[in-house]
Amino acid sequence: MTREKSPCDGCDARCCRYFALQIDTPRTKADFDDIRWYLAHEGTRVFVEGGKWFLEVANPCRHLDGNHRCRIYPDRPRICREHDPARCERTDLEFAHEREFRNDEELVRYVAWRWRGRRKKAKRKRK
Repeated sequence: MTREKSPCDGCDARCCRYFALQIDTPRTKADFDDIRWYLAHEGTRVFVEGGKWFLEVANPCRHLDGNHRCRIYPDRPRICREHDPARCERTDLEFAHEREFRNDEELVRYVAWRWRGRRKKAKRKRK
């Protein structure tokens, strides 16, 4: 009997090496400063997808074995069970993000650019 080929065959378990949580969309400089704090930590990234902001933390699942397989597969958490391998980071080309920040310096540059644009718009409205 041959085993059915899994979409995960040959994968290095990318989906099990991080988690991402939606965060509030920043509206103020203080909000952006909070996100800057996240990005000052190793293994973090912030991205925007579909207009929603997410904090990603690179932290592999403790249940991965040396072959990138789940040791608790039959009893894995709901999020894992609902993950569709046909729409994963490895195979789905739609994983391009609208914005992505890998460190606090990238965010600082973005905030400076964004606020510079807002000041120019405000000056034009006053004229």
